[in-house]
Amino acid sequence: MNRANVPTAHCAVFSDAQAARDHINKVGAPLVIKADGLAAGKGVIIAQTLREALDAIDEIMTQRAFGDAGNLVVVEECLVGEEASFLCVCDGVRAVPLPSAQDHKRVFDNDEGPNTGGMGAYSPAPVLPDSMLEEMADLTVRPILRELAKDGHPFVGVLYAGLMMTAQGPKVLEYNVRFGDPECQPLLMRLDGDLPAIMMAAVRGKLDPASLGQTSQTALGVVITAKGYPGPYAKGLPIEGIEDADSVPGVKVFHSGTAIKDGSLVSNGGRVLCVTALGNSLAEAKKTAYAGVAKVRMQDGFNRTDIGDKGIRRLAGK
Repeated sequence: MNRANVPTAHCAVFSDAQAARDHINKVGAPLVIKADGLAAGKGVIIAQTLREALDAIDEIMTQRAFGDAGNLVVVEECLVGEEASFLCVCDGVRAVPLPSAQDHKRVFDNDEGPNTGGMGAYSPAPVLPDSMLEEMADLTVRPILRELAKDGHPFVGVLYAGLMMTAQGPKVLEYNVRFGDPECQPLLMRLDGDLPAIMMAAVRGKLDPASLGQTSQTALGVVITAKGYPGPYAKGLPIEGIEDADSVPGVKVFHSGTAIKDGSLVSNGGRVLCVTALGNSLAEAKKTAYAGVAKVRMQDGFNRTDIGDKGIRRLAGK
């Protein structure tokens, strides 16, 4: 990102826990502490105080909470603002934007509690309207494509920029090289095009921007989790009511952590389902999605009740 002049947080990388502690004591809080490896979406700790930051280093590097993912730790400036997810389909040269989305990372209502892999999402994000998508691609994705091609590694696939819309402008929090979950579900509900054909065109280096259309409707998805997630949780919880939820007009239930056991549907992970709906407005999509959620019956199931509220308030100018 620095080479490509993409705006992002100031950071430092450490393989030694004491060196990380010394840096934290020097720069102060708030800070974001990230395990460098894969940690199932849980390896990011937002430390508001010095003590929380030092405890995060101990958890990741000394206690090895995320195993080898904690061999390297990134200590970042804490960016303040509203988050948005921005995805582009890339064919090595071209980057074609998908509509924006907004994820909800914290496990509890009002963005409280620990970070998760995502408790729900909606598209578009009012903070990143369709009119800004080309500008955002020029700022955050196309420069990265050029750098990767220059390095001899042209990127083909979905490049996902996690953005923080700060008072100083958009800054990139992270990149993923995949559709995001749960952003993918609302995005696919809005996609007006042949997804396999789009993917094959990208693979062949012949991506046509006109092939990626989208409905003007809003989509919103609510994740149903096993109680206790992102901490310890039970598996094998019986699930009923999927057909009832799918029968609500505009609703589609996406499976995530499910399995079939003795002929019945049961949970098999922390994030179990994403109940997603289309609506003519964000408020309507929220109402319809939660109508679908109400039809699902899962023992010890849990979901946030406020997915989309932040966007609804922004649209209302509050």
